[in-house]
Amino acid sequence: MCGILAVLNATDDSQAMRSRVLALSRRQRHRGPDWSGMHQFGNNFLAHERLAIMDPASGDQPLFNEDRTIVVTVNGEIYNYKALLAKILEKCPDKKFATHSDCEVISHCYELFGNDVAGLLDGFFAFVILDTRNNTFYAARDPLGVTCMYIGWGKDGSVWLSSEMKCLKDDCTRFQQFPPGHYFDSKTGTFTRYYNPKFYLDFEAKPQVFPSDPYDPVKLRKAFEAAVEKRMMSDVPFGVLLSGGLDSSLVASIAARMVKREGSVWGKLHSFCVGLPGSPDLKAGRQVADFLGTDHHEFHFTVQEGIDAISEVIYHIETFDVTTIRASTPMFLMSRKIKALGVKMVLSGEGSDEVFGGYLYFHKAPNKEEFHSETVRKIQDLYKYDCLRANKATMAWGVEARVPFLDRHFLDVAMAIDPAEKMIDKSKGRIEKYIVRKAFDTPEDPYLPKEVLWRQKEQFSDGVGYNWIDGLKAHAESQVSDTMLQAAVHRYPDNTPRTKEAYWYRTIFESHFPQRAAMETVPGGPSVACSTATAALWDASWAGKEDPSGRAVAGVHDSAYDASAANGGPAAKKAKV
Repeated sequence: MCGILAVLNATDDSQAMRSRVLALSRRQRHRGPDWSGMHQFGNNFLAHERLAIMDPASGDQPLFNEDRTIVVTVNGEIYNYKALLAKILEKCPDKKFATHSDCEVISHCYELFGNDVAGLLDGFFAFVILDTRNNTFYAARDPLGVTCMYIGWGKDGSVWLSSEMKCLKDDCTRFQQFPPGHYFDSKTGTFTRYYNPKFYLDFEAKPQVFPSDPYDPVKLRKAFEAAVEKRMMSDVPFGVLLSGGLDSSLVASIAARMVKREGSVWGKLHSFCVGLPGSPDLKAGRQVADFLGTDHHEFHFTVQEGIDAISEVIYHIETFDVTTIRASTPMFLMSRKIKALGVKMVLSGEGSDEVFGGYLYFHKAPNKEEFHSETVRKIQDLYKYDCLRANKATMAWGVEARVPFLDRHFLDVAMAIDPAEKMIDKSKGRIEKYIVRKAFDTPEDPYLPKEVLWRQKEQFSDGVGYNWIDGLKAHAESQVSDTMLQAAVHRYPDNTPRTKEAYWYRTIFESHFPQRAAMETVPGGPSVACSTATAALWDASWAGKEDPSGRAVAGVHDSAYDASAANGGPAAKKAKV
């Protein structure tokens, strides 16, 4: 990934404006410390901060089509770029390419296919195209918002697009997250949704239609293996984030198998884990790494070190959401260590819980229809929370995180399965994400140790050590008085914080981003709010809960399952610090 900044249709085309754009772009140079680029065409400016993953020698941006009339600044990776190269050459056999960058195909595809370009891409991306032939521009963001992008409007009528909000906050009167799965065309001034998977359309239908494909464990396993393997495309050293939970462990297992099968110029696969000393994740991560034979790196942090980093974390992730900040801080600290080891790209396990209903409150789902509807809502909201965290907490140190569970082709398979297959039923030994576990439960050629494959879900912020959450609450208690919290509605009438921890985060966020438009980019309340509302409808014991921790689910996390998983899988146990 990289950092992009585009200022289009500005009223000022002077050197001073160019210098201003360059200065603003430097605010996100942490995203791309390898090179900086700028292209100016009249009153249009495209800036780029590059993190070189593919073609480090010649892939500097902005990139162009052959006659340099179409200019693009891109943040992301395009996994099907070779297929697109063939498609381009089929139409234009004499077409010449200037680099070996996977992203160069975007300018050529736009030249040939116009606004359809975004729908042709398989990858994660945010980009802006300037068409100098008619002085128009086109911008698009990947289907689920794995890659961050904001759009803003200046007082002079200019349009601004940037990877991070901090580049827009001082010069735009209004700005917002660019909607995932959409493109913006300056010729019409409108957003158009190009990503229209069947599970979205069925979700929006009246009456609603629910998926009905039978569960095929081999089909699901092969689809996920393909999603992981395509994300191993890299010209620089890479690794995997390995918490020891199901999701990251499956990603690591598939990656390790591919390295052993095909070899790697970088040697053994690197794996990384972070936690408080003695935390559940450290123990489980070490166990999986030993099983897979990875070159494992274990990082420890203290509660105080985490608290000391909170302000910097909030500056980088640009939110005051409680759950996101809790989980981002360990990831932020780990990413710095990863970068120090010379690794620029990591594979990560975000998205599985949304796709398969892995969060513990899904135990309360009353029927398959509500279960499925909640998974769709969670997937559509990922860009506000987990995708934002995975992108910004790692890119704060110039490390790119890739998330195979959000591969669009894998989603076509996983979201077409009858949701009855995903539901939790302890009486039958079906724990959360049962169908994923079962797909990779191959005793003749095991992907993971049995006890890891059937380990109970931990939220990342819980798994790094329960004392982390308790320490944050205790510190917030010392920073925010009862009187301050009682008066919160007057200081923060919108998205009013309801806990001292939320209040503390809000004050820090406001110190970095005092603009009202910045506050409006953060969803209302903590990320647990909608989930809690759903869970409260499913189970009255959830009503009124303010703690987003996975441990807050009544009667699920604090007791071991009585039933064993099917076919000999051990009962999921409560992880202890």
